[in-house]
Amino acid sequence: MTEGDGRSLDQAALQERLDQLNAAIRRADEEKFAAESLTPERKGFSRSMRVGLNAVSEFMGAILVTAFVGWQADKWLGTQPWLLVFLMGLGVAAGFYNVYRVAKPKGALGGKTLDRDA
Repeated sequence: MTEGDGRSLDQAALQERLDQLNAAIRRADEEKFAAESLTPERKGFSRSMRVGLNAVSEFMGAILVTAFVGWQADKWLGTQPWLLVFLMGLGVAAGFYNVYRVAKPKGALGGKTLDRDA
């Protein structure tokens, strides 16, 4: 056996080992991806939670912003509590509209209709 044959055997052994390690890494990556991917039920739950939290934040944001504006306007104009009450009612109405807008089902057209009369 010559020195050249020994080196080629070492190279072949190293290449075999490298192929085995690459295959092990690929399997581990595939198992990790499979474990991390969401099931269809979980995807639906995640979407529902996202829409629900978005609707709650839209509702609360509308009420809190209009209540703050009404409170400051009452302080500035000296009309306590009338602007606060009026603007808070307006904020509740805007909040309900935002919840409707966020939660309404989207069709193939993305919520738009073809009716020109509507």
